[in-house]
This record gives sequence, C-alpha cells and structure tokens, in this order.
Amino acid sequence: QVQLVESGGGSVQSGGSLRLSCAASAYTYSSYYMGWFRQAPGKEREGVAAIHSDGRTSYADSVKGRFTISQDNAKNTLYLQMNSLKPEDTAMYYCAATEGGRSGFLFRFLGLSIGTYNYWGQGTQVTVSS
Repeated sequence: QVQLVESGGGSVQSGGSLRLSCAASAYTYSSYYMGWFRQAPGKEREGVAAIHSDGRTSYADSVKGRFTISQDNAKNTLYLQMNSLKPEDTAMYYCAATEGGRSGFLFRFLGLSIGTYNYWGQGTQVTVSS
C-alpha cells in the first residue's frame, strides 16, 4: 500500500526558507507525476508544484522563482525547497502522487490538477509570519 509522509514544515519569518520532504513507501510506478499542494484556512486546495518522472516540472505562478521541486529516486523522496517565503504561503502542504503510465505530453495540463492524483499524504503545516 502506497504511503506518503511529509515532513519539514514549521514556522518561519517572511523572507525565510523551508525545505519540505515527502517519503514514499511501496511506490514503484514508472511514468508518474508527483506534486505539492497546499490549503489555507477557508480556501480550496491548490497545486503548488509538480514533477514528472522524466524530470520536467510545473509551478503555480504564485511560487515561480521562489519554490523548487525535486526528487531523489534512490531515496524515494520528493522535496520542495521554498525560499523568499511570504505570509500568503501559510497553509497545510500536501504531497501527492499518481499511479503509473502518466503522459508526459499531458503533464503541463494535468500536473497541478488535484483530480489527477491517486495518493495523498497527511500534510505538514507551514506558517510564515510578517
């Protein structure tokens, strides 16, 4: 059974940095997407960053140039490096993953879409104070 476990959240001041990690177990698919999503209180969950198994990436406009998604296949771990954090980045951050056989061509359209993903972690809280 696939499990995703996030870590690395915390409280930081505006302008600071955090690195989130997502450890995936029993996840042996190929041609997959993995992504980071976030949900602030009273708001809908939104896509932040995604990565295809071939390495291509996709970012929400609100985080481009500040966040970097990466993966370490040897460790089965997904990362999100968050720099220049802003109070509006405050949210619960979730790791997500798809099953295999996902199209690289469609990644740019589907990578940040919640409905694309099959597996979800429990989330890690990020709080940015001004």
